Amino acid sequence: MNIVVCVKHVPDATADRKFEDDFTVDRVGVDGLLSELDEYAVEQALQFREKREGEEITVTALTVGPEKAADAVRKALQMGADSGVHVVDDAIAGSDYIATSLVLAKAVEKIKADAGADLVICGMASTDASGSVVPAMLAERLGLPQVTLASVIESQGDQIRIKRDNEGSTEVIGATLPIVLSVTDQSGEARYPSFKGIMAAKKKPLETWSLSDLGVDAGEVGLSVAWSQVEDTTERPPRTAGEIVTDEDGSGAGALVDFLASKKFI
Repeated sequence: MNIVVCVKHVPDATADRKFEDDFTVDRVGVDGLLSELDEYAVEQALQFREKREGEEITVTALTVGPEKAADAVRKALQMGADSGVHVVDDAIAGSDYIATSLVLAKAVEKIKADAGADLVICGMASTDASGSVVPAMLAERLGLPQVTLASVIESQGDQIRIKRDNEGSTEVIGATLPIVLSVTDQSGEARYPSFKGIMAAKKKPLETWSLSDLGVDAGEVGLSVAWSQVEDTTERPPRTAGEIVTDEDGSGAGALVDFLASKKFI
């Protein structure tokens, strides 16, 4: 069995993030890292393998993005994934969810042709775009059932059962492999790479594929064919000093109400 985990390299939320001249997110000039929500997907793939001791199960980490995006795959390898695939091509820059799901689907199909792929696991969303739609789009393109937003995953043979938490209730959903599965940040704390894992990752295979390797035409991806585009941006204004309200004569409450009303908070 081969598990494919889709991971994404995202700008560090603590860094000074900015847009390029074409209003796409700058992913080169800012520090990046493996999306935290995708770490849970990697963790669940590794737990799936560990719980089914004795079975031959491999975990392949897959990402799409510029050269630095390979760092996301390397982090997954350090955590314990067996191999990695990085799809990189200049034409991909500016792709929306639709184009991204196309590239991911073609990559998964190539992995299936080479080594098989019985389970595709994604995070519930990426921490930069927070769209939460790629797993569903990927399932549609692959022609597989989707089981999304899992907080608990159980498996036996080719049967998968998940628990999905809703407001005030929990759903139990079953499916038969192969499927596309997305997991939430409640599915289990992601492990930290050990020193042994970091050193072992350096010897694990990490393949680099282009669009031509996947049979994807460059005209199907990129900013020019995106269904949505950012037309303008404005830098966040610098923080200003707050206003101090004194209450020496009992007028503080009135001054506070006036301030909140001026900001349309009340």
